[in-house]
Amino acid sequence: MALAEKEISIRAFRAVEDPETCLRFIEGHKKVLTIYGIDNVTTNTNEWMYNSSVFVVAVESLDKKRIFGGARIQCVDGINQLPIEEATGSMDPKVYSVVKHHSQFGACELCGLWNSKEVAGLGIGSFLPAIVAVAITKQIGINILFALCSPFTTRFKDWIGGQILTTVGNNGTFYYPKLDLVATVLFSDGLADLPLTIPRVRDKMIHLRNNPICVVREKSPFKNKYIDVHYDLNIKSADLNEFKIKSETVLF
Repeated sequence: MALAEKEISIRAFRAVEDPETCLRFIEGHKKVLTIYGIDNVTTNTNEWMYNSSVFVVAVESLDKKRIFGGARIQCVDGINQLPIEEATGSMDPKVYSVVKHHSQFGACELCGLWNSKEVAGLGIGSFLPAIVAVAITKQIGINILFALCSPFTTRFKDWIGGQILTTVGNNGTFYYPKLDLVATVLFSDGLADLPLTIPRVRDKMIHLRNNPICVVREKSPFKNKYIDVHYDLNIKSADLNEFKIKSETVLF
């Protein structure tokens, strides 16, 4: 089914501040995972929506009644494990020490990236939310980003300035969420300045940081299609110092 809308909304918010959208996000994500026969993703629950360290990027219709995709950012808060730790820590405990070390700089994980079938291939439900997720890290004082990526989304590393974290797993890879699927750990630092991000994407991220509320005519990176995107990326409760965690205070 093709996307009928010529305009959509992409907005960012702290999860605990909009439970209704979180529930729609969870339901949409579960449907997509079911299509691909995946039902054992460790964080495919509703627990994150009650975590004040989680921020959501939602791709929606303008009336907010339909959700087409999105992503989450979960910040290291010294209490809750990141999804990547829950998923891979038992396979390689080095994951814990890596996350703990970087927590002092403000660290997070980009996770829960999904899009509905009707926007598949347009970049609306995956590529743009990934860009927005990186863009909003400056609002919340985050400098380090982890991501556990499928083979399809691993290519995003070149766009968002990430590298494969080869010091964990099998040169950065794990068999997850099933034995016949490979997930790759990406790592990105210097999110404030984005030194490794390709120029055109870096320019877009900076524009969104400087203009968090704006309307942009976006071209799909994968197809010759355009759509007007209404961005609303102001996180009213953002605190630059909230997630600078001293490593000795991390409880896990």
